[in-house]
Amino acid sequence: MSFNEWLVIAMFASFVLLIFTGYPVAWVLGGLAVFFTAIAVIAEADFGIATGADWAYASLSVDRIWDLMNNWVLVALPMFIFMGLMLDRSGVASDLMTNFARLFGRVRGGLAVTVTVIGVLLAASTGIIGASVVLLALLGLPIMLDRGYRAELAAGTVAAVGTLGILIPPSIMLVMMADRLAISVGDLFLGALVPGMLLGLLYVIYILGYAALRPNAAPLGDEVEPIDARVVLGVVKAVAPALGLVVAVLGSIFFGIATPTEASGVGALGATLLAWGKGALDRTVVRDVLRSTSLTTGFIFAILITATAYSLVLRGLGGDALISSALLGLPFEPEGIVLAILFFTFLLGFFLDWIEITLIVLPLVAPVVTGLGFDIVWFTVLFAVCLQTSFLTPPVGFALFYLKGVAPPEVKLSTIYRGVLPFIALQAIALLVIFRWPQIALWLPSISYTGTAR
Repeated sequence: MSFNEWLVIAMFASFVLLIFTGYPVAWVLGGLAVFFTAIAVIAEADFGIATGADWAYASLSVDRIWDLMNNWVLVALPMFIFMGLMLDRSGVASDLMTNFARLFGRVRGGLAVTVTVIGVLLAASTGIIGASVVLLALLGLPIMLDRGYRAELAAGTVAAVGTLGILIPPSIMLVMMADRLAISVGDLFLGALVPGMLLGLLYVIYILGYAALRPNAAPLGDEVEPIDARVVLGVVKAVAPALGLVVAVLGSIFFGIATPTEASGVGALGATLLAWGKGALDRTVVRDVLRSTSLTTGFIFAILITATAYSLVLRGLGGDALISSALLGLPFEPEGIVLAILFFTFLLGFFLDWIEITLIVLPLVAPVVTGLGFDIVWFTVLFAVCLQTSFLTPPVGFALFYLKGVAPPEVKLSTIYRGVLPFIALQAIALLVIFRWPQIALWLPSISYTGTAR
């Protein structure tokens, strides 16, 4: 192996190891970019080892960062974050929980199904994993435990359903993926919609099947309210605000009325109006939401900036060529290479957050996949489904810790781990289904009015 290849391996290994030190990810990425550039420059200047690297990378990083901050696509990030946080404060989820619990009360496992349906609606209107998991835990977990639900089923449902927001659009992860790969955000949104709904359907099927096979794990309540017109009307009234917001955002993209960036503004305004209509909008709420939006956006952009420098140095040292040769050298057919990439991504999810994997790994493997003749939207959706598992796999499964932070004391972390295992298996099944039938991800983009980078 060449000196540059050893540098690339050391650079990536150092990043993985330094994550466990607790230092901010942005500092780690930026520091490694400077450190390995210095090593390459010293090796060439003092030891005559040809690395092809010099301090011109510093000026290139500045140019790349300018392009990043001048990118209109990324304006959608703070807007969607604001939309999710404001909707979280509006009280819409509480109304949904109350009314759907009445509707599914006569079904064994109905409360878990209720949490799943609400989670899908929240995913399509918030996209903030932490907010979704915490909200679902506060609303649904105590009710299920009081009803006598098995703790593993209740905790696993909340954790898994709460992560759907990273896949079902409008998702900030999809916005970042589209920006990194220079593809249409609208196409990626529409490509991920059906797979996200498919995953939600698999959750419901599993819950109903589990409850049927093990009735004691999901008992019916002593007092089950009969379904009548009043119950149905209550569900419709509770669903209408959230569903209307989803239609306004995704519908405007689907029909070509607005770009995803413009639709994010529609979503932010719509969430604010919903909070106002629910009587939940005041100066304190606005201040808290704006503050949280600024902090979250600042965190993401700090990583975006330093990841840009890190990726530039990694590629300058030959990281692209090393990854490409390693993948193409595998003794597999093209489909096998794609599966190997997804499996490697799944393993990385045990140690790295989705942001780092999206910013560093995805741009390195995507050219290999397109070179093999696969559709980039299809592969990116597969990559997104695979990354969803990173929220549920220890030791860096953030959804698990979000849930543990608000769960009752009797729900141990080991209980949550056992509870999410079936849902991780369901995510793997969904991944294989989308892999086998690409049109699941490609049908909506093919009939929509999007198709250019927004």
